[in-house]
Amino acid sequence: MTGPESDLFAELVERIAARGDRAAFATLFEHYGPRVKGYLARQGLEPGRAEDLSQEVMVAVWRKAGSFDRRKATVSTWIFRIARNRRIDLFRREKTAALDPADPQLGPEALPQPDAGLETTQREVQVAAALADLPPEQREMVRAAFYEDLSHSEIAERFGLALGTVKSRLRLAFDKLRTRLEAAR
Repeated sequence: MTGPESDLFAELVERIAARGDRAAFATLFEHYGPRVKGYLARQGLEPGRAEDLSQEVMVAVWRKAGSFDRRKATVSTWIFRIARNRRIDLFRREKTAALDPADPQLGPEALPQPDAGLETTQREVQVAAALADLPPEQREMVRAAFYEDLSHSEIAERFGLALGTVKSRLRLAFDKLRTRLEAAR
């Protein structure tokens, strides 16, 4: 809303901020209170909760009137932003309050099966052996890429190679590793 009515509401908020003008607040409340409640109801709040939250919003309008700046937003935008933020806060409070202590996801993590640890160890040994079989320049690049988390460009810079050379050596190394590890299955 722009124009004279918008200016009137901006003046009301400014009077609330400057003098704590209760009559200005009553006029603002009379206009925006029902609109905020309707907005909150459309956001899924039951009527009683929408009423309570709209009251909180209007109290926030009273308390935060000094932070209103008519150059940045209209009064309606400012008030509905407060309402939206209060609704989000309510949703977050309800969401965290609704945790079920019997939920298995909240319990301790299950211990791994003994054979899973053995499989992991065996797989690590196979990967180490496959890496050891690579030519030294490919092995160094694989280590730089995966153990040091370097990008292809960083590897090229470190070894003084062209980017295409790094990529082809890594591709050859991966092909060799894949072949060796698939044969070990």
